Amino acid sequence: MANRIIIITNLPGDADTLTAVLGSARDGPFEVEWVRHLSTALKRLRMGGIDAILVDLSLPDSHGIATFDQLFAAAPHTPIMTLSVEDDALAVEAVQRGAQGYLLKEHLVSSLVPQTLRNIIQRKAVEDAFYKEKARAEIALNSIGDAVICTDMEGIIDYLNIAAEKMTGWSRLDASGHALGDVFKIINGITGKPERNTVELVLEVNKSIGLPPDTVLVRRDGSHVSIEDSAAPINDWDGQPTGVVIVFHDVSLAQSMAKKMAHLAQHDFLTNLPNRALLNDRIAHAIILSKRNNSQLAVLFLDLDNFKHINDSLGHATGDKLLQSVTQRLSGCVRGSDTVSRQGGDEFVILLAEGKSEEDAAATANKILGVLALPHSIDQDELYVTTSIGISIYPADGEDAETLIKSADIAMYHAKEKGRNNFQFFRSSMNIRAVERQLIEANLRTALEKNEFVLHYQPKVNLDTGLVTGVEALLRWIHPDLGMVLPARFMRIAEDCGLIVPIGRWVLLEACTQAKRWVDAGLMPISIAVNISAVEFRQKHFFEGVRTILNDTGLDPGYLELEITESVLMRDAQASAAILQELKNMGVQLAVDDFGTGYSSLSYLERFPIDVLKIDQSFVRDIAIDTDNGIIVSAVIGMGNNLKLRVIAEGIENQAQLSFLKSQNCEEGQGYFFSHPITADQFYELRSIGNCQIGGI
Repeated sequence: MANRIIIITNLPGDADTLTAVLGSARDGPFEVEWVRHLSTALKRLRMGGIDAILVDLSLPDSHGIATFDQLFAAAPHTPIMTLSVEDDALAVEAVQRGAQGYLLKEHLVSSLVPQTLRNIIQRKAVEDAFYKEKARAEIALNSIGDAVICTDMEGIIDYLNIAAEKMTGWSRLDASGHALGDVFKIINGITGKPERNTVELVLEVNKSIGLPPDTVLVRRDGSHVSIEDSAAPINDWDGQPTGVVIVFHDVSLAQSMAKKMAHLAQHDFLTNLPNRALLNDRIAHAIILSKRNNSQLAVLFLDLDNFKHINDSLGHATGDKLLQSVTQRLSGCVRGSDTVSRQGGDEFVILLAEGKSEEDAAATANKILGVLALPHSIDQDELYVTTSIGISIYPADGEDAETLIKSADIAMYHAKEKGRNNFQFFRSSMNIRAVERQLIEANLRTALEKNEFVLHYQPKVNLDTGLVTGVEALLRWIHPDLGMVLPARFMRIAEDCGLIVPIGRWVLLEACTQAKRWVDAGLMPISIAVNISAVEFRQKHFFEGVRTILNDTGLDPGYLELEITESVLMRDAQASAAILQELKNMGVQLAVDDFGTGYSSLSYLERFPIDVLKIDQSFVRDIAIDTDNGIIVSAVIGMGNNLKLRVIAEGIENQAQLSFLKSQNCEEGQGYFFSHPITADQFYELRSIGNCQIGGI
């Protein structure tokens, strides 16, 4: 495309000469426009499309440098060259004010004229492109959350983006010209000692490096902030370093959250006692010491007597306060080297380490019985609770944590049979639990054949509208003698005896079949969630099994939601990510169940192709009265929303919990506040009524 030139001169000879030279240029003609007056030129420039301006500064309606100034103001980004005579001071002044150069009138016929014009037009285009790239880079750097600092080879700062200004407390103007150490002062967060100058480190190796672990930035006001990221050399075209760029961000919140999550992974949320995982680890260590010292240790399993009655009659809030009071008293009955752990509900396990004999264990148990029997002042009420204690001794009653706890558990049930509020040592004849386990296992093996399993369905509800958005399929075992048996009583046994896979396959098949039945019956499709156990998820052909069931039932994969606990996913995060991706590619929705109770890494969570985070009901239950729980729930909701995930809160039981969750923008929820698990027919009737809005929203 030809370049368009405007010639502004009152001398026809000059105009004709330039028109002829430019029109016959060998590297492509120019399109030339000639005007005599500045006013005409200004009007034409406002229309656009001019690539360069040739101007005689002496015009009928304007004369001198004012002519150039008006042109430059009207077209500041268009190259301007003046037409002048030898030693023209006016032309030199125009160059100083922004002209690209001047053409001597005696040389207008030269072939260099079109070449010169082409060069300045191309140079202006390059300058424009460079400016746009620079502006784009500036906008990008100021839009990112990471802080960026650039220095020269001497470590003198020449650039800060907005994030760096905020984090360091230095403005770009104030920081410019300062040494890096003045603005980017970093210390080791553990020792408090200064870290080595980042510029020196980068230039020493001439490659990117990460900032040292536990790096802390000392801001201009003296406050500290934990940071992490990297620094890299800035190289020229020849690959030679010309400076250094440091990129960093605040990790204080992430570190705090990681510590909180790590603590929660090993401690009970209500009592802050070590949980089962941490207890098992401590028992394992105690066993190692006992073997080395040829000594004993004791494990006490406690279950509070009649706690359920207090919990049901006075409410969960009162029950939780009673558990916290019990925790304080139990902790006061043992030494610092011992461990008090909550197993869940009203069950506690105590590890008595460092050579505890049966006599020592009995003395501790008697002390606990006496202390717990005293009244507990809860909300101006005096509550009374006793406990039944089972005791196992290493190595006689077990040589690992699981066996010792199991033996103490069996002994505890024997203590309850003896009238409660007492303790019993484990004896090999105490096989009540073992007999029950054998009974359940034997009946489980025929439960599928006898069609004793059924699914109940608990609705999931949009917390803003109250509309049912999905349903979770929950397994129930209807035994002819035992009645309705909940999964908590038989699923662990099913896993241990290898029945969990066929049971899980039945659940998935039945759930998909029922979902398709509802669709065929005219109900609007909604997602149906199915819990997947660890054993199922790790099966070699798990993915193929899911695909086969979907094909056989005809259910659209988009309406199936598989719920997998975070502990299962993190057992082998890399393998989990691969399986999840296969399921995601098939169109299945994926949910992380019981979020916050396992060991998930936030970095892996972001890499998993999941759709839903389910907040465990243990966090939801006390959000109205427990500040820490409220903070955790808020953090999980915020994280889920930022990752564009649906967040579902489990175990909503009252209006206070609902109000809190809605205030934090939690999208969905389920729990007794909306509906207990119901049969397929009951759910059909529920969805057939109006717009299927439930709950007190």
